[in-house]
Amino acid sequence: MVTVVLLVITLHTALTTASCEEIQARGAVVMDASTGRVLYAKNPELRLMPASTTKLMTALIVVEKANLKDVVRVSRNAVNVAPTKSGFREGDKVTVETLLYAALMKSANDAAVALAEAVGGTEEQFVQLMNTRAIALGATDTKFINPNGLPGKGQYTTAYDLAKIMRQAIRHPVLNDILGTRAAELSTETGKTFYVKNTNKLLWSDDELLGGKTGFTNAAQHCFVCAGERDKSMLIVALLGVPSRIELWKETEDLMSFGAKVMQNQEEPVVYLTRADYDATKLTGAAYTRKVITKPKAAKGRRSTVAKASQSGKGRVVKAKYKGKSDAKAKGKKMSRTNTKMMVKAKKTKKTNMATNGQDKISG
Repeated sequence: MVTVVLLVITLHTALTTASCEEIQARGAVVMDASTGRVLYAKNPELRLMPASTTKLMTALIVVEKANLKDVVRVSRNAVNVAPTKSGFREGDKVTVETLLYAALMKSANDAAVALAEAVGGTEEQFVQLMNTRAIALGATDTKFINPNGLPGKGQYTTAYDLAKIMRQAIRHPVLNDILGTRAAELSTETGKTFYVKNTNKLLWSDDELLGGKTGFTNAAQHCFVCAGERDKSMLIVALLGVPSRIELWKETEDLMSFGAKVMQNQEEPVVYLTRADYDATKLTGAAYTRKVITKPKAAKGRRSTVAKASQSGKGRVVKAKYKGKSDAKAKGKKMSRTNTKMMVKAKKTKKTNMATNGQDKISG
């Protein structure tokens, strides 16, 4: 069954509600993982750069098409990719599983390229698989040009699409296990070891967080997509274009809390667009209609989701269309985290001060 949520929202040059003012991300979505229902969204269909959240799709393709025990020989092309790197050398032999840990935890670009070559034959062929899978998931406002998220012309996603990709990824227990691992020791076939620490700082402070993938480039700013439990509901949060890593963590937690309140009928779903962000990219997936807005009367006990556009009372109304696909098979429960020992010694440490800010200069 397809549920269509049709909301009428006011387009502003400035943020208008308290919740709007708190969210600095250029694009954000909170989604119910069990149904795909949108609980909160800011510019959900605005095309933005994905940075290293791209690796989530890379990992999804790999687990769907490869055997985790397969051994991969790291190529010269992979080791020559721009940092961040895991430190593999040309000719190193490592398992697919090991490369997944490096790509998702440390956000290693060399590991992502090695995986792409192992599964697709070439990076280019693997990217075709990524784009085909995105379309199959309904992520039609997404296009990849590489497996690691390094910046380049024509690569983009939306917060709504990114949430869809995460929703599919958490159906794989191995991805849940990797995304939720704080630190791990990785090994090559010859016994050379590497210590990696997850770029997701929330793993040290939020026990209900299943896991997530960070991303950063100067152009994309800070990005993050994650899944976590709140009051027995599995929620997905996707954020793109956050100015700082500190704000990234804060906004993730705030949106998780807001989504939980919507699930408990303590808040109503909120969706809105901001003119400044759309004008900045000159990309829009919404149809605008000029209309005079009268001052709305908020229902008692509830915050109005339509606010006054300006002192003159004029503004633009946007009909934002979102199709949340219900899935009877998706229970929305937390996936089990299996203990994998092959070539990877995962260390699920207690809360410590080991958290890293994860602000990689290129992509992380």
